[in-house]
Amino acid sequence: MNGFIIALIILAALATAYVLVRGIITMAQGKDLSGEQSNKYMSMRVGFQALTILLVILLLAIGGRGLSGS
Repeated sequence: MNGFIIALIILAALATAYVLVRGIITMAQGKDLSGEQSNKYMSMRVGFQALTILLVILLLAIGGRGLSGS
């Protein structure tokens, strides 16, 4: 089970990095005058980051090292 969650964490982190790079490229090209694309990429990045953090918390909770530090 831990291996599966770790794989999901890696996928979510890679998705975060991909969306971040796509957002930077979109901003650098200067074609998005209204900022809609940039906002879309930023929202997606925040969502993937939140998913990654939740998966790490889940992994820690399942692994017996919950937030209490035991």
